[in-house]
Amino acid sequence: MSLANAGPVLLIGAGKMGMAMASGWVRAGLPGAALTLIDPQPHESVSVFAAAHGARLLGDLPTEVARVVVLAVKPQIMDAVLAAARAVVGPETLVISIAAGISTEKLSAGLGTGRIVRAMPNTPAQIGKGISGAFARGEITPADRALAEAVLEAAGAVVWVDAEDLIDAVTAVSGSGPAYVFHLVEAMAAAGRAQGLSEQQAMALARQTVIGAAALMEADAAPAEQLRRNVTSPGGTTQAALDVLMADDGLGALMARAIAAARSRSEELGR
Repeated sequence: MSLANAGPVLLIGAGKMGMAMASGWVRAGLPGAALTLIDPQPHESVSVFAAAHGARLLGDLPTEVARVVVLAVKPQIMDAVLAAARAVVGPETLVISIAAGISTEKLSAGLGTGRIVRAMPNTPAQIGKGISGAFARGEITPADRALAEAVLEAAGAVVWVDAEDLIDAVTAVSGSGPAYVFHLVEAMAAAGRAQGLSEQQAMALARQTVIGAAALMEADAAPAEQLRRNVTSPGGTTQAALDVLMADDGLGALMARAIAAARSRSEELGR
């Protein structure tokens, strides 16, 4: 579905994630004139974006009803946002929330509509390489779903889940996931320094290794397990490292605990 006629679109919260999505919408054909950005204290880059694309930038909500309302605010201020946003939500409005932990039940009660999609994108959306997990309430029509998918796909791939509680799992795996990868680079570089490499050498090697591995995974449709095996010679250096990483108390167990902790926190934010 094209975004060329999707407006008017109202983005509440012009932070990094919201603006990453807005940039994707414009690239996908949404006219700037059909986009309104709401932020009481916008970063200078938001003002530059609005001026460059002819989008409207406001500190407060407008009076007119929008076709699409995207909630991209922190969960901690959602109650206040819902109370104000109810006025811009009409019978035909599609609401998409990317706030961690906030249930569609709470959103529906606050906005007076059931036409809600709850989604969790991630920061690679800034370069169109993100992925979003999404859940649609039962009131969502096929047209709503197609529109929601077009809105979310402007920032990357979309994976739909059938149960809302799985969005907390999506948040833990992919929503927070880029930070895990960045920390992996930090850890690899630190280990390299411990082996005698300079700080610059270790970081360059670790960073480009992750960049290259990700690009290879994108280019090669083989499962991650097979790609791992392709690098691993029996009895070689990679196998020696994997014997540590794949031990019972290795990376798998550590990642399971980390993702469980992230999911638990996502659930807490919605209470």
